[in-house]
Amino acid sequence: MRGIRILQGMVLVCILLVPILIFMFLRGFGTNEYELPIFFEKGVDNPFQECPITDTTQHYIPDFAFTNQDGKTVGKAQMEGKITIVDFFFTSCPSICPDMSREMERVNDMFRDEPQVQIFSISIDPDYDTPTILKEYADRHYAQAGKWDFLTGDKLETYRLARCGFVIPTLDGNGVADDFVHSDKFILVDEIGRIRGYYSGTNREDVDLLMLEAKILLHGKK
Repeated sequence: MRGIRILQGMVLVCILLVPILIFMFLRGFGTNEYELPIFFEKGVDNPFQECPITDTTQHYIPDFAFTNQDGKTVGKAQMEGKITIVDFFFTSCPSICPDMSREMERVNDMFRDEPQVQIFSISIDPDYDTPTILKEYADRHYAQAGKWDFLTGDKLETYRLARCGFVIPTLDGNGVADDFVHSDKFILVDEIGRIRGYYSGTNREDVDLLMLEAKILLHGKK
């Protein structure tokens, strides 16, 4: 008799456990995980030895400080704790820059009211792109300093930052607009300075993906 009661009790426990197990199963398999890559976890290749020697640990954006369209210093310090979307351009660019800036306008509109997301557009022609020139360009694209900063700085530091920090190809045109070479990439950087994505700034679908993945970073679903 006692054995029957024990058996009945075990059956009851199993019955009660079934909905719990089903819930746990569905929860585990019903959750969509979207993992963003972390670039350069083992350092950056440096085949031409043009970048400072680094080890084989996680690559982070190095320190830098440039001047924005309002004449204020903006750089790595302002990236800390925020998601930053970065591109390299120049205001007299005759080719891809206008398209890139129009696409970046869409990014700016998407995150205009989100204080944890900011944009840096860094000039690769700092000899021409003074803060005054950048201010005129920023106004044409409805950019507000502190949210979308157009930056200019020392030329050597700019090119080193592009190649070694953000890891994109960049060549100086020495003042000739058609001779400048730079990437069309928008670069997504997380709040601790790791690169999380590259996207073509001339491709609308790629920019849509950038905005989606920036939102994922913003809400901590890494």
